[in-house]
Amino acid sequence: MASLTDYKPLRLMAGDEEDLGVLSAVLQDAVAKLGDFAFIPSERRFAFVTNRFCWECATERKHGPFARVRAGVHFDDVKAAQFQNLKTDAKDAVVELLAARFEPGEDGTGAIILDFAGGGAVRLEVESVNAWLSDLSEPWRTRAKPEHEG
Repeated sequence: MASLTDYKPLRLMAGDEEDLGVLSAVLQDAVAKLGDFAFIPSERRFAFVTNRFCWECATERKHGPFARVRAGVHFDDVKAAQFQNLKTDAKDAVVELLAARFEPGEDGTGAIILDFAGGGAVRLEVESVNAWLSDLSEPWRTRAKPEHEG
């Protein structure tokens, strides 16, 4: 059973749809402020920082303490970014990431969709899956473990 003492900072890279599924699982239930998302067209990069739940430290435990850690995420080879059903002018609004998924297009291009609780999404038009996640802080304790039905 993993615990906070077993925590090791994550450094992950996603280069295809299967890798993106792993990244999605690690980021499930991450929370971030909308002001912490940025599309940088000149660098073809979409980036954000988030407080991710450390699922790798929670395993099957039902009771805390659990942990969260500050993580940086960026997607490269991004041609366009669209926010859907998210109030981007509400910079302090907190969103909860549910999943990251890939919708293939033609010639290896496609879209990466970041789905958020409440129906919001970010759609990234990409030339390829090229994503990175790096933990940026030491973990901190949290009592609550995200709940999921099913």
